[in-house]
Amino acid sequence: MAEVTEYLYRIQPTRLEMLTQGPTPDEATLVAQHFAYLQELAAQGVVVLAGRTLTTDERAFGVVIFRARSEEAARHIMNSDPAVKNGLMRAELYPYRIAVMATPA
Repeated sequence: MAEVTEYLYRIQPTRLEMLTQGPTPDEATLVAQHFAYLQELAAQGVVVLAGRTLTTDERAFGVVIFRARSEEAARHIMNSDPAVKNGLMRAELYPYRIAVMATPA
């Protein structure tokens, strides 16, 4: 059995106006699907955390830190994200290692 490794994918909107002027109805639907996808993966213990910067310029980005058994599996998880799969966001995958993480109180 392959060891589980951590990965990070960085996402950015393909249309900056989604952040500056608000999403179109189709974009809002995809964002909701993206959020539901990440919530489901978190419930399964795959996603460790996900979030985004609060900037609304070209530097805005989100990150998803998650666990997968291989780079191929990690790429599949990233590419299955509805926001990525439907072109709402572009994504880059990185091998990642969590060095410090708070423990629940």
